[in-house]
Amino acid sequence: MNKMISGPSNGLTGKFRVPGDKSISHRSVMLGSLAEGVTEVSGFLEAEDALATLKAFEDMGVKIERLGEGRLRIHGVGLHGLVAPKNDLYVGNSGTSMRLLSGILAGQTFDSVLVGDASLTKRPMRRVLDPLALMGATVESTDKGTSPLRIQAGVPLRGIHYEMPMGSAQVKSCLLLAGLYANGTTTVVEPAVTRDHTERMLKGFGYEVKTEGNSVSLQGGGKLSAMSIDVPADISSAAFFLVAASITPNSDITLEHIGINATRTGVLDILLKMGADIQLLNEREVGGEKVADIRVRSQQLKGIEVPENLVALAIDEFPVIFVAAAYAEGQTVVTGAEELRVKESDRIETMANGLLSLGVDAQATADGMIINGGAVNGGEIESYDDHRIAMAFAVAGLQCEGEIKINNCENVATSFPDFVELASTCGFNIEVI
Repeated sequence: MNKMISGPSNGLTGKFRVPGDKSISHRSVMLGSLAEGVTEVSGFLEAEDALATLKAFEDMGVKIERLGEGRLRIHGVGLHGLVAPKNDLYVGNSGTSMRLLSGILAGQTFDSVLVGDASLTKRPMRRVLDPLALMGATVESTDKGTSPLRIQAGVPLRGIHYEMPMGSAQVKSCLLLAGLYANGTTTVVEPAVTRDHTERMLKGFGYEVKTEGNSVSLQGGGKLSAMSIDVPADISSAAFFLVAASITPNSDITLEHIGINATRTGVLDILLKMGADIQLLNEREVGGEKVADIRVRSQQLKGIEVPENLVALAIDEFPVIFVAAAYAEGQTVVTGAEELRVKESDRIETMANGLLSLGVDAQATADGMIINGGAVNGGEIESYDDHRIAMAFAVAGLQCEGEIKINNCENVATSFPDFVELASTCGFNIEVI
């Protein structure tokens, strides 16, 4: 898929399920591989990023049966059962794979090399390399602190108390996974709470994790025991449809089995503050994760000042939140979101430039954006090979004046390979070239 063309829609309808949660899919393969016994997974996201993690563990000797329709059977090898891969471990565009794997590989008895695609090689890795070095790990990167990462074996890891300078679930998870192999206690303290899937899943696999406020701790030297995992549908993927139905008149859709983990619902809280008509139905708990069906109907949105305490809880959803702001009445102000500048693209600059080219009054700031909502014109957008940028502007086309052409959309497959098919089914006016 090289280019998408999105135009005005008369309304979105239907009841459907978006793909499985990417964060949980990654972790199910990682912990299932390191567990003792056979882990059964359903709802796994069969997209490029999660499959990169799966392939890395297969390359390290883990037998993973792919049973179809998001079902996996993982034959765990235990914490010390991985074997040296024959080649470098290639993780494509997946920053999650690279950062979390670096923690696991730091505790192995073999050397390894992590490599990614051209986009991933530009993303910062010092945020995990520096604390790993404090644990005793030896990891070499480029002079810029980017991949490839060369991880040397044979150095005993030690537990540390690490206060993170910036909230990041990937950094936290990397250190906790390294802590499984460390002598003593590893404690990570966050400036603000971030997604907690790693902690929840470790507990599900029988590993003791202590959480007190913004502090998470574990002792090295334990073991993981196999379990069954039902991966909820991904709220990050659902976010595109939440905004789409909100801004498109005559819309009424229900998204089924969406994960509503409290560390991931920032996008719901932000849209509700903007006046969105959103209802949580059939709330329940599945495998330690809260899920619900989410009904959303069209509603004129209002501009708001986004509370900074919600930013970390919606960091991946901001591209489409910026689109919601473009269609809202009044001004929306986002601050405290500097993490967006080091995603697959600089999502602050990329979104601001794209919105400006569509006639939206959008001003990028160092840590966010100021958007004055109004009419959105048609135009041509560069996605900079960023899947969330591409899908966000596909949503922007639903009520624009004309149509929006979005270039370089191949990377939509990293998180949502069936996006166009599902979007078309519920009423998007979208075409692929």
